[in-house]
Amino acid sequence: MEGNHHHHQHAMEGNSFVMAEWILATPFIILLAAYLTAVIISNRTHKKWPVYRVVLWIAGTVFAIVSVLGPLAQLAHGDFVWHMAGHLFLGMLAPLFMVLAAPMTLFLRTLPTYAARKVTTILKSKIAAFYTDPIVASIINIGGLWILYTTELYTLMHEYVILHILIHFHVFLAGYLFTLSMIYIDPMPHIRSYLYRAVVLVLALAGHGILSKYIYANPPEGVLRAQAEAGGMLMYYGGDAVDVIIIFILCLHWYRATKPKFQQMRRQAAAESM
Repeated sequence: MEGNHHHHQHAMEGNSFVMAEWILATPFIILLAAYLTAVIISNRTHKKWPVYRVVLWIAGTVFAIVSVLGPLAQLAHGDFVWHMAGHLFLGMLAPLFMVLAAPMTLFLRTLPTYAARKVTTILKSKIAAFYTDPIVASIINIGGLWILYTTELYTLMHEYVILHILIHFHVFLAGYLFTLSMIYIDPMPHIRSYLYRAVVLVLALAGHGILSKYIYANPPEGVLRAQAEAGGMLMYYGGDAVDVIIIFILCLHWYRATKPKFQQMRRQAAAESM
């Protein structure tokens, strides 16, 4: 059975998966070009766009491209550990760097006024409010991963090109939405409190951690135990590393938001004790 599966896989891995790689990589290549173009326009007409944000966007899109196109993407087909590395790049690192690059702020700045207004209207919509709610974003993100690794979807993904493409886009978009719902870098019309975001983030983190332990103990179909254990560990520690950055940024913003209040309270206390 195993041999037959691999033979079938190699037949499929030919042209259709190469096409899939380019279908997946192209949007990120376009996003990279669009961002750099917007930076040039912005620097000419507005104040200079921060260089560190440009670096973050380049890093984010490169992580995404590397995970879907080229040697890493090919290794991920046959090896679960490489698959998991790709998942961390595409679903966690790329979204984090790309959110921190504040693309919406940049694009709203460089778009013609009427287009910018249209985008803002979409951002203010009920649908945008629903999807950027941390709970909804977490369910889409973590729930999607649970479905991928605990059902036959993981096996099917390597057999059907269309599934392969859809799942990879989902992993990125869900990761981006999740990061966006937790840390506000771009303008967010629907603000959620720091406490609410922090609580949901901790729960999502737990869901991700439990899933990686589940994978460690129950390898997905067709995955060797040793690979599932290594992949589960990579998901656990790699996921934690990225989540620590998100937690740090959330806490930093929270601290900055409450600092003036603390200073005011201190001044009041000092004045009263005189």
